[in-house]
Amino acid sequence: MLERIPTQEELISIMGMTAFQAWQEINGFIQENYVMDMLWDKGGKEGHFELKYRRGGKTLCTLYPRDNALRVLIIYGRQERKKFETARTDYTAFINDFYDNTHQYHDGKWMFIDLTNSALVEDIKKLLLIKRKPNKKKS
Repeated sequence: MLERIPTQEELISIMGMTAFQAWQEINGFIQENYVMDMLWDKGGKEGHFELKYRRGGKTLCTLYPRDNALRVLIIYGRQERKKFETARTDYTAFINDFYDNTHQYHDGKWMFIDLTNSALVEDIKKLLLIKRKPNKKKS
């Protein structure tokens, strides 16, 4: 766990403004639709920091601020893979190719998606909706 959460200015200086805008869109979507624990830690080899969204011992996704980019990790188990396969026409060719070329481990597909701008944010949101249904009531 980090002793101090990075500031917005620090995140912008790491990711750059266009990747930071994607960061804001994804975080806003998660916070608007889900009640999750936000766990900050060191990013290790994936990025400068990591922000993990978890609830009930299950991770929704992990975000890694990187140099001029944002890396998003979404892990799909068997049920999520079935849902994706059914809905794959709803996704861009890039996401379909990325999914097809992601190695299948014994515990699922670990999709590390790198973003430098907001072009794939809508796809990321749809991938998150497959991972977990929203659990936050709208006011």
